[in-house]
Amino acid sequence: MSRVRRPAAGAGGGPWFGAAGALCGALVALLVFAPAAWLGDAVARASAGRFLLADARGSLWSGSALPVLAGGPDSLEARALPSRLQWTLGLDGFALALRARQPCCIHGELALRVAPAWGGLKISLPAAQGSYGQWPAAWLDGLGTPFNTLRLGGWLSLSGEGLVVESAAGRWRLAGQALLRVDDLSARVSGDEKLGSYRLALSGGSVARIALSTLDGPLELTGNGQWGPGGLRFRGLARAAPGYEAGLNNLLNLLGRRQGAAAVLSIG
Repeated sequence: MSRVRRPAAGAGGGPWFGAAGALCGALVALLVFAPAAWLGDAVARASAGRFLLADARGSLWSGSALPVLAGGPDSLEARALPSRLQWTLGLDGFALALRARQPCCIHGELALRVAPAWGGLKISLPAAQGSYGQWPAAWLDGLGTPFNTLRLGGWLSLSGEGLVVESAAGRWRLAGQALLRVDDLSARVSGDEKLGSYRLALSGGSVARIALSTLDGPLELTGNGQWGPGGLRFRGLARAAPGYEAGLNNLLNLLGRRQGAAAVLSIG
């Protein structure tokens, strides 16, 4: 009977195992040390160039950048917030846990959970006792028309209860409730006079419902709409409170088609 010769230890697979090991090590190192700019690129693509993380520094897992609103890839309009957004990104089971801080605008720490969903992503925000943060309305100038014409002043604040945003097959769906407040709104075309404070409520579902109402002020805004597979649709009215008609006439002309003393607000 002939003797079978056993291969020497470590000889199995030859150089292929060594190459595969080196490749796996390189991929792990690439992931661990991935630059913060990767997150900026992903955000820019997802927002069609309207929300940017500029001057990104650090890594994908712990970095900072300047949040910028822009008019799109070919637009020259852009407006940055006054302080850097700082974030850490870690694993939470099969999901990613994103924690963000920003001295100018976020109250404390904002925590988001990003989990894979069937054909998309599921982004969850915790319920807030107050608002998540407060942002200057002037930031909207970066989006271009009509904001760069109106030159808004005032503050935007966002709060939510069980807020979940899901994407599937290129479509977005909102669950839970969100409330956007606009306080001490002003516009350059109205002589920087205070226009009022407003409330925009979103209620989730297969089609998210939108309701706009006025809290106080000489410019009265009302309206209702929906956000669903067909996109955003909104119809409302803007009118001046008694005694403010002359001062707000130019602004009403800019806001929409005139219908007597009111302007029709229309999106979609």
